[in-house]
Amino acid sequence: MSVSELQVQTALKDLIDPNTQKDFITSKSARSIKVEGGNVTLDVVLPYPAKMVQGQIKAMVEDKVRTVEGVTGVTANVTWKVVAHSVQRGVKLIPGVKNIIAVASGKGGVGKSTTAVNLALALSAEGAKVGMLDADIYGPSQPTMLGIHGRPESPDGQNLEPMVGHGLQAMSIGFLIDVETPMVWRGPMVTQALEQLLNNTKWNDLDYLVVDLPPGTGDIQLTLAQRVPVTGAVIVTTPQDIALIDARKGLKMFEKVGVPILGIVENMSLHICSKCGHEERIFGEGGGQQMCKDYGVEFLGGLPLDIRIREETDSGKPTVVAEPESRIAEIYRQIGRRVAVKVGDLAVDHSSKFPSIVIQNT
Repeated sequence: MSVSELQVQTALKDLIDPNTQKDFITSKSARSIKVEGGNVTLDVVLPYPAKMVQGQIKAMVEDKVRTVEGVTGVTANVTWKVVAHSVQRGVKLIPGVKNIIAVASGKGGVGKSTTAVNLALALSAEGAKVGMLDADIYGPSQPTMLGIHGRPESPDGQNLEPMVGHGLQAMSIGFLIDVETPMVWRGPMVTQALEQLLNNTKWNDLDYLVVDLPPGTGDIQLTLAQRVPVTGAVIVTTPQDIALIDARKGLKMFEKVGVPILGIVENMSLHICSKCGHEERIFGEGGGQQMCKDYGVEFLGGLPLDIRIREETDSGKPTVVAEPESRIAEIYRQIGRRVAVKVGDLAVDHSSKFPSIVIQNT
């Protein structure tokens, strides 16, 4: 019995990608299906970086196609392609950057910078090209967290080459000033510095630029939300009420300026005693999940209060690169994958497809 392309498509329509929760035909992931006798070859192009799950997706697709009567051999070539997605109306994309993910919190001390750097490293581990912009002008922490020393080069005297740490392209005011120097600047100077760090860095073909925002909803956050092309925002909180109150303010600020909320990460969800293994929810329970229910956004994941996260980040080797096989690194990678999938679900930006129209007097 000869196999038809339609039979293969029908089989793949029944197969759900565990990451996107969509079938491979509706999502247009399955492409270039070729049938020669009983042999089937096809390409699977995922909308999110998937290095860690590439083998799993390949096996799933091949096993499903083998269930079609008459199929004797299957080869699925699994790759991914990250595209630029829509941003706030009237804001142009930055050259060399497809998507900007803002990591924010209403309150300081909730582990936002640690989440931002591990999220960036998780996306990089999945095969994406990732950058890290430290938008905290008053208290830059990414140079320490990424273990980067030295100053960025500026071949043309205007634009800066990004620094590189653990495969991430990075920029921070911390690379340009002495570590002991306080930034005694008023709001307008700070927002101007942020825009220069963002626009005057020669980002090289990034799939994602993760922006580590300072806590609060002040000048820097508003500048980013109104003038910078943000694809989506991740809100970081801890379970206690005082942090959740401020996290809600951060979430509402992004909603007001039309930036999609990709989801909420809850840090310090529980403490596991290193001596006896006893679990204790020091800061309360279920706050992040409740906030997600209240605002109809996704709970991306919860992380334990663990001394290794702090030690590894302080030493310049965050958990995702220090202990890639650990349960904590796996949680960060799951959060990264969900963020990438959520970005992939957003409307695609077509501005680069349109030719520029020039009117000349002839």
